[in-house]
Amino acid sequence: MIRPLLEPTLRGWDMHLSPPQFDQLAIYAAELQRWNERVNLTAITDLPAIATRHFLDSLACARCWSSAPSSLFDIGTGAGFPGLVLKILWPSTKLLLVDSVGKKTAFLAHMVSLLNLPEVEIVTARAEALGQSQSYREQYVGGVARAVAALNVLSELCLPLVKVGGRFVAPKGADGAVEAAEARRAIGQLGGKLQGIMSVDLPGVDRRTLVIIDKLKPALSYLPRAVGVPDKRPL
Repeated sequence: MIRPLLEPTLRGWDMHLSPPQFDQLAIYAAELQRWNERVNLTAITDLPAIATRHFLDSLACARCWSSAPSSLFDIGTGAGFPGLVLKILWPSTKLLLVDSVGKKTAFLAHMVSLLNLPEVEIVTARAEALGQSQSYREQYVGGVARAVAALNVLSELCLPLVKVGGRFVAPKGADGAVEAAEARRAIGQLGGKLQGIMSVDLPGVDRRTLVIIDKLKPALSYLPRAVGVPDKRPL
């Protein structure tokens, strides 16, 4: 049962899931374990760890919004964290899931179909390409990305997709404030402003942080740069 592993922490956050939502997460966990036997989706495979390190870590991002954003992207989503978990929490949010690995996006397509989740677009691509496409650039009210890159690189990959007035949230480890300070110049070039850093305590896990960046103006037109350049030559 997934519910007892999640509910104590969710109560502390004043976050409430319905029985059908807990059922969806239980199915998600079971399918993740099943697929992981033949496709390398995650190194975290036992149910308590999935509940804490994937589901609760993802749901914590929701605390950075006062209400569900109308649209959300997740860059480098892997097996759907945090984006697909947030879609279960916010069923009316339009979601874009992006990963460059086809086996992972195939799993995501399977989960979206199995859970009958509406308005989910799955793209097998690099974020740099999407950021220069008018179909995606500045089209999203919210954005998330977990365990993809250092924050100065991550900002270049993600902030061009956020609408002016929107918000980007990056889950980080205990050194989130250090990364944010180092990325301040890059964040500014991309039209963002550091709004704050939220501490997250998960049971049995080292302290986590959420770096919250608000989009105040359009990113410089030449950003993001070509595929691979942000990582090789960070802003």
